[in-house]
Amino acid sequence: MAGARLTVGNVEMVSVSDGQGDMNPTEAFPASDIEIWRSEYSDLLDDAGLIHPRFGSVVINSGGKLVLVDTGLGGPDATLLGELESAGVEREGIDLVVLTHIHPDHVGWNLSDGSPTFPNARYLVTKTDWDHWTQPEMRAQAPHVDEQMIPLEGLNVLDLIEGEYSVTDELTTVPTPGHTPGHISIVVSSAGEKVFILGDVAHSPAQAQYTDWSPVFDTDPDLARETRHAILDKLESEGTVVASGHFPDPGYGRFVRSGDRRIWQPE
Repeated sequence: MAGARLTVGNVEMVSVSDGQGDMNPTEAFPASDIEIWRSEYSDLLDDAGLIHPRFGSVVINSGGKLVLVDTGLGGPDATLLGELESAGVEREGIDLVVLTHIHPDHVGWNLSDGSPTFPNARYLVTKTDWDHWTQPEMRAQAPHVDEQMIPLEGLNVLDLIEGEYSVTDELTTVPTPGHTPGHISIVVSSAGEKVFILGDVAHSPAQAQYTDWSPVFDTDPDLARETRHAILDKLESEGTVVASGHFPDPGYGRFVRSGDRRIWQPE
C-alpha cells in the first residue's frame, strides 16, 4: 500500500512509488525458466504472463533530516509526486536525496523543467557511478544522464560520496556493486533496530531462491550475482527487515528459510 510506514527505533520510513513496469519475465531474467515462473511465482504474473516491478522509493525521517531514497522513473504516468503528497511529504521538506545508482527508473524526478524537483535538497550519488555514467560513450546511449544528472552539478546541488558514507547518524551507505559499478544499499540502524534498503541488488522475490538469475539491466552480471548471494545470505542469517523498491507494494519484508528454499516473506 502506498504510504506504508515502518518504524525503526527513532527513525520513521514511508514507502512510496512512481508506478510499475511491464516486462516479460524471461526477457528481464534471461537465465530464468518460464515454467518456474508459472508454477512457483504465478502470483507475480498477470493474465498475459508479464511481471510488474514497482518503481519504489522510500522517505526516511532521521535525526531531523528528511531523506528521499531514489526518485523513480518520471514521465506522464508517474505517481511519485502524488504519493508523496498523499503521505504528507512536501517536496520542499526533503533535505537529502540519496540515489542508489544512476539508472533511469531511480533518477527520473531529480529535475522538473530544469530545476530540482526537491528544491531544498542536496543530491547524493557515488563518485564511482558518476564517473561511469558521465563518460561520453555512456552519455551517448543514456539520455537520462544528461536530462536528470548532469544539470545537478551545474546547479551546485550534487555531492559525490564514496564507501560507507554516513548520510545521518542512523543511515549509512554500503557499496553493493554489480548492478552498476557504484551501486549502493543503505543500512538504517537506530535504537538497536535495523532495516536494509536493498536498492537493485534484487529485482524480484523470485531471486530469493533463484539468486543466480541476473536481470539484463546488470552492468556486470557476474559481480552482481556475487553481491546478491553475499547480501541475501547475510540478510537471511541475521533476519534483517528489508525495504526493496522493485518488490510488490509496499516492499517491506525478510528473506527467510522455508524448508529447503529461501523465500521473500512480506512484513
